Amino acid sequence: MTRLTVDDVYQYIRGVCFKTGPPGTVGAETEWFVVDAADPAAHVPAPRVRELVSAAGAPGGGSSVTYEPGGQLELSSAPFPGLAPLHAALTRDIAHIRDALEPAGLTLAGHGVDPVRRPRFQADHPRYQCMRDYFDSGGFADVGLAMMCSTASVQVCLDIGADAADAARRWRLAHALGPVLVAAFANSPRHAGRRTGFRSSRQGIWTRLDPCRTRPVLRDGADADPAEAWTRYALDARVMLVHTAKGEWVSAPGLSFGEWLAEGEPCAEDLEYHLSTLFPPVRPRGWLELRMIDALPERYWPVPVAVAAALLDDPAAARAAEAATEPVAGRWERAARCALADAALADAARACFRAALDALPRLGGSGLVPLVAEYAERYVERGRSPADDEPAAPPQAPTPTAFPSLEDQTWHR
Repeated sequence: MTRLTVDDVYQYIRGVCFKTGPPGTVGAETEWFVVDAADPAAHVPAPRVRELVSAAGAPGGGSSVTYEPGGQLELSSAPFPGLAPLHAALTRDIAHIRDALEPAGLTLAGHGVDPVRRPRFQADHPRYQCMRDYFDSGGFADVGLAMMCSTASVQVCLDIGADAADAARRWRLAHALGPVLVAAFANSPRHAGRRTGFRSSRQGIWTRLDPCRTRPVLRDGADADPAEAWTRYALDARVMLVHTAKGEWVSAPGLSFGEWLAEGEPCAEDLEYHLSTLFPPVRPRGWLELRMIDALPERYWPVPVAVAAALLDDPAAARAAEAATEPVAGRWERAARCALADAALADAARACFRAALDALPRLGGSGLVPLVAEYAERYVERGRSPADDEPAAPPQAPTPTAFPSLEDQTWHR
């Protein structure tokens, strides 16, 4: 087995994670909480959901079905050459899953964080148990459990770029757009029945979870080579788990990947697995995976996909988004806490939505214009997000069952 070097890591990331080509392909991943319609506070056993979904057969639109550790159901679309076919296929597949669950009294709920139930770990794969052990050993026990079992998102997948220069531009714009997307689609003000102090509690959770693998890759030095930035990020991040040649799973070996390179002999498969355990809000995987958007009610999941694709893929919309996001780039915490109640973020979101609406017909997305316009009128133009649909609640004293306060930088059991 050939021993990896730092240069090998860079070459892999350059050739695989940042593989360039003409933009235009789009994909999406939608995550859902499965809820008992008769008792929304009850935890639905994951095996029951798997059985019902399996009995219904594979979704006809080509989406894959997977499950998160808390039982959240994820539908991941195939890549499509444009928004219209993606929207048609994923809409069909979501309906397929909904119809499979409905006779059992179950339904799909779109929230960034489970608003009613506390986290319950339901995974049986050793990867997830190792992940839980890793967070426990690093002092992130509660926030790690909340992330794994109580969060859900809409993830947008877009091409890296036509060439290296285009990839660098799209990389910068995706990071600059991140806080605006967090704010515009914030949909998680409550967890376990209590307000958290954030409009996007999901982003608040990710902000506080093991920053070596969850902070944004691009923070300073906007002109830096994206492949170099991602290589440094990967080398500095701690190794979460190792799948040995004997088939064993080892959690938290206690070193960064760069230290493993210097002291051991990780192989290419180890690098691939390590990269899959890094969760920044913009993750390069041969495409750009935008991971910062709260899950939304079923009606509105296509909106962030359409907006993000329009702003990155249409040249005129991209220029408008670059100008609009410059004043708010990097405001991740503010976006999670205040969403569009922050005037600067609201102004940026309005400009971005208007640019996206103008661009969608040029991208073959005319059919999505009415829905995006409806969302803009209901929320963005009014400086609101779905989190603001929640009725105001009086202050509550902490209780042992309350979700750990997102106001704090540290989490406790």
